[in-house]
Amino acid sequence: MTLRKTLNIATLIVGAIAISGLSYWIGQQAYSWLPPQAAAESVLIDDLLSFLVTLGAFIFLGVTATLTYSLIFHRAAEDDLSDGPPIEGNITLEVVWTAIPIMLVLWIASYSYQVYDQMGIQGPAEHLHVHNPIATQTALAASKEAAVSEPVEKIDVLAKQWAWVFHYPESNVTSTELHLPSDRRVRLALQSADVLHGFYIPAFRLKQDIIPNQTIDFEFTPIRPGQYHLTDSQYSGTYFATMQADVVVQSPEDYQQWLAKAATQKLTPANNQAAAEYAQAASQKVKTGWVTVPPAAPTLVNQF
Repeated sequence: MTLRKTLNIATLIVGAIAISGLSYWIGQQAYSWLPPQAAAESVLIDDLLSFLVTLGAFIFLGVTATLTYSLIFHRAAEDDLSDGPPIEGNITLEVVWTAIPIMLVLWIASYSYQVYDQMGIQGPAEHLHVHNPIATQTALAASKEAAVSEPVEKIDVLAKQWAWVFHYPESNVTSTELHLPSDRRVRLALQSADVLHGFYIPAFRLKQDIIPNQTIDFEFTPIRPGQYHLTDSQYSGTYFATMQADVVVQSPEDYQQWLAKAATQKLTPANNQAAAEYAQAASQKVKTGWVTVPPAAPTLVNQF
């Protein structure tokens, strides 16, 4: 083996190690690109994102480094106008660079589906009575050793044009804020009063489509007390941007105190930004824009 060939192999090995280490570091930075993990299921999505970023960085850096190395060390001399070597092809190389992307795509697809399956995300297929040989698993809590028990809190969620309404059946409390106990399993019964909506809490990494005329049970475990944001991830009409709600994660004790206090409040019409904007537009003398669906009447709630 010539000295030049030995140096080329050593350069390739050192470069591969350096690119792998840098790609791993970039992948770890991806955890800071998202909001704090506020639900046990968040780690599944964050690990998947970190994996994809690491893989993408490795491919990008590998291709860029190869091109840079070729430009620097394999340039033709300035006055060299001769033809290059007559290379006809290499079947082995073509098979390898075709097989590797195929294996990577299958790897990404398999990992992504496992995350999707573990989170228990449901959709239209759940109501078509299609046999699925792979049983849907409920997402585990932060500790893999913790057993998933029956939900300790069941909440009815109604999505309508254009508002979120949350009902706590055990306390008979209705609210436009979603209050949740920390470190306790929660089951939401998602329903739509009109069109397709999307239940999306970025801090929880949770998104579930809500289908009209269906009730979809959706489970997760909040783990970080604080106030978060719920929005409609599906375009549901003119005022869909106003369809937002606060999500308040509290300690179990504070959560029970909030329920008890809310239960003593009289039912009053909830604030409805869509209805207010629609009324303002309807009162204008000059009509502008397209005809839209009138927002649903404000819901009677115990707590805004």
